[in-house]
Amino acid sequence: MEKDIESILITEEDLKAKVREIGAQISADYKGKTPIFVGVLKGCFVFMSDLVRSVSINCSMDFMAVSSYSGTKTTGAVKINKDLSEDICGRDVIIVEDILDSGVTLNYLKNYLMVRKPASIKIVTLMDKPSRRKADVYADYSCFEVPDAFVVGYGLDYNEKYRNLPYVGILKPEVYM
Repeated sequence: MEKDIESILITEEDLKAKVREIGAQISADYKGKTPIFVGVLKGCFVFMSDLVRSVSINCSMDFMAVSSYSGTKTTGAVKINKDLSEDICGRDVIIVEDILDSGVTLNYLKNYLMVRKPASIKIVTLMDKPSRRKADVYADYSCFEVPDAFVVGYGLDYNEKYRNLPYVGILKPEVYM
């Protein structure tokens, strides 16, 4: 598995430190509130697990499964595979995403959830790749800005592989081309 990794982009130690920092910032920003963290499956699950354990406020969690990718390319069409279980009307929503890339999925998702009349919607992402942005959407909280490379690990995958790596690595092009 690690033979497929060109280089380590973000170490396990750097991930832990930055997630704790973002968790503390969210805790301060939402003091006295009970936000609901909405994880975008599957890639967010490792990040979201560490993030919610790093916040010191009351919160709840829910998950959505959405898809807009086929292989390494976005299709541009977003499909909701699993919707929320909880009502978000009047709630402070924090969408948790592994990577903000083209922004197509998150833009769609944010607009989709706004119809349900939440008190607020913010976005937290582990990684932001602004060089590939196609939609006008931005993260309110971002751990790392990353270059335009195919990254895996810490929940991110290629064909369902590499999610269990404890770091974020750049996948060798010959693996996915």
